[in-house]
Amino acid sequence: MNVTMFAPWLNVVWLALESSEVVGLRVAKLAGGGIDAQHEIRLIVGEKVGGIFGVGINLLSGATAANVINRFRDQVAANARRLSAENW
Repeated sequence: MNVTMFAPWLNVVWLALESSEVVGLRVAKLAGGGIDAQHEIRLIVGEKVGGIFGVGINLLSGATAANVINRFRDQVAANARRLSAENW
């Protein structure tokens, strides 16, 4: 069995796992309320809107699905670092 055929799917699995951590951190921040929660919700909406257009532009420019997934993983990792640092 060729293990390399599963490599793209492994990136998707990692993205899902890493994203779930960020979702938990964001839910905790939103539950706290206040100005920080308002700022976070603006970031979330901005990321989602930007992500929709970014994916389209990247794919139309010739990026592969793996490139797009890796870009999302980078963004998720940056959010995890930011949110984790804010909790300390």
